[in-house]
Amino acid sequence: MESIRSTFTIDIRRLRVLRELRERGTIGATAKALALTPSAISQQISALGREVGVRLLAPQGRGVRLTPQAELLLEHANAIDAQLERARADLAALEEGVVGRVVVGAFGTAITGVVAPALERLRRERPRLLLVVREQGPECFRLLDRGELDLAISVDHAGGPTRGDPRYARWELLDDLLLVALPAGHRLAGEADVDLLALAEERWIMGGIGGPCREVAPAACAAAGFTPEVVHEVDDWGAALRLVAAGCGVGLVPELATRAPPAGVVLRRPAGPLRPRRHLFAAARSGAERSPAIAAVVEALMGVVPERQASGAETAPRARTARATGLQRRGARA
Repeated sequence: MESIRSTFTIDIRRLRVLRELRERGTIGATAKALALTPSAISQQISALGREVGVRLLAPQGRGVRLTPQAELLLEHANAIDAQLERARADLAALEEGVVGRVVVGAFGTAITGVVAPALERLRRERPRLLLVVREQGPECFRLLDRGELDLAISVDHAGGPTRGDPRYARWELLDDLLLVALPAGHRLAGEADVDLLALAEERWIMGGIGGPCREVAPAACAAAGFTPEVVHEVDDWGAALRLVAAGCGVGLVPELATRAPPAGVVLRRPAGPLRPRRHLFAAARSGAERSPAIAAVVEALMGVVPERQASGAETAPRARTARATGLQRRGARA
């Protein structure tokens, strides 16, 4: 018999014939159990011996016995069968969205207010589903197109994809109300709601510079009938709130960014029926919504929406809990 090869392939079916032979004791009994001829059993064992490069059977009286090499090979066969069963289970779990890897791109406050709670839920309910988070701004759709992201969370903004864009499957998440941020000693700090026009002569602090949320506050001021005097511009909502606390001006800050405002800041809702807000949505490449893993992540994200609604956040009019399977694609039909 040739020496054991450094590399070889094994037909798993032949390993099972060898195991059956060990259990039955004779080639004839093995052939009967497997509904094959004795000649076919001998051929299968001989072929397996050639594959692994060792002798598997030795004469014993009028029959045969398994060699030590065959016994050792069957020990590995048990491990191979167990690993194949694990692979079968993993593939089934992948089809059910129980395992997998989903890369999500989102801006900072969406990560804090929506993605992190969804991740917490997924870790409890689907611990083998890995959610990878990347903080991204408007470039998230370029990365989504290139396959570097599986899911993008953004807000409606000029230059962003429209709701009918056929390139993407879309899920509406929530409307994030903008709150008026005032220094604690401001003359309007005691009001329940604040008319933006009453702040027309104030110095303004604008946050979210360079991001898709940058246009929301100036548009709200324009709708109220004035152009704000912007004195400070920062790229971080927390920094904007700290400037407000320091008495440097007033601002409009998304509710998602105000969970832990610094001391010295008063938050009030804008007065009037048309309260400024930014609309959050999730998007995947068209067709990718059929992925069970992506569907599971979207379900978790959508599950955060009613929780935020209960805590005071406003949900989007068309937002509703999605199911892990059979997710309705939203876009042209949203």
